[in-house]
Amino acid sequence: MFRYLLKRLILLIPLLLAVSVIVFLFLHFIPGDPAIAILGEHASAESLARVREQLGLNDPIHVQYFRFLGNLLKGDLGRSFITRNQVADELLTRFPATIELSLAAMLFAVAIGVPAGIVSAVKQYSVFDHVCMIGALIGVSMPIFWFGLMLIWVGSLILGIFPPSGRLSVGITLDPITNFMFIDALLQQNWAAFKDAITHMVMPAIALGTIPMAIIARMTRSSVLEVMRQDYIRTARAKGLAHKVVIMKHALKNGLIPVVTVVGLQFGYLLGGAVLTETIFSWPGVGRMAYQSVMERDFPLLQGTIMTVSTSFVLINLLVDLVYGFLDPKIRYD
Repeated sequence: MFRYLLKRLILLIPLLLAVSVIVFLFLHFIPGDPAIAILGEHASAESLARVREQLGLNDPIHVQYFRFLGNLLKGDLGRSFITRNQVADELLTRFPATIELSLAAMLFAVAIGVPAGIVSAVKQYSVFDHVCMIGALIGVSMPIFWFGLMLIWVGSLILGIFPPSGRLSVGITLDPITNFMFIDALLQQNWAAFKDAITHMVMPAIALGTIPMAIIARMTRSSVLEVMRQDYIRTARAKGLAHKVVIMKHALKNGLIPVVTVVGLQFGYLLGGAVLTETIFSWPGVGRMAYQSVMERDFPLLQGTIMTVSTSFVLINLLVDLVYGFLDPKIRYD
């Protein structure tokens, strides 16, 4: 396994290099001038030229790229054009919020999707099966921005149970240590902040986790149904094993690999695809930051965000591949 892991890590280098080229070129060829975004449309030509020179925007595109790549290899993601803060510091502040939201959304998706898929497979063509599959189809098709607004309308305006935006309510103080809200609240034993963070997390997690939940439910159902048709399942039943043991120990365990694949991929998508959810709920994560950096033509901040999310996505896929060996001992890493 060590040789396989080392090989995959080495292959990350050309992959991330290709990502850096695509990201850099894409951002620099889209319309818009960072100097105008910084100074405004009514700035003088002399001021705009001075800012472009200070930011290195007058250099040829290949010079700008190799400067970006050289800094990247040193671990320097540059400075934001707008705030002039280090991009790494901005990511350390924002990325934990996105990770927390993605983990909560995936926990919701797995907790609902996997049991629903199992029961649908066991009770194939039953009323429950039809209801679950229709619900999964609706969940996949539902626009996140509409569903998020409906959650705010019902949960905040009508029921008044959940706050509509943010990570903490006004008046709740919590000193940042790790920038993970729940961890910081536990470390400081601030139970008021911990409870308040949970109430703020519920609606964004449901909105973000609905589509993965539907996909996981459908994949679990298909995988379990396929496994239940295998000969060893019939053999287990012929031995007189209880129906629950056959399902949980034999069918589910052997059908988990496709489900784990989907969970890993969806979690990677959540890390980079939470732009709408974070914008609707004013969640201070990297998705919302990426949207703001696009609007402000903040190239270093957007490049650093995309590179960080891309690296996380690739590492999550590597972790999923390693988990396969624990789920199925027949898998060998050659």
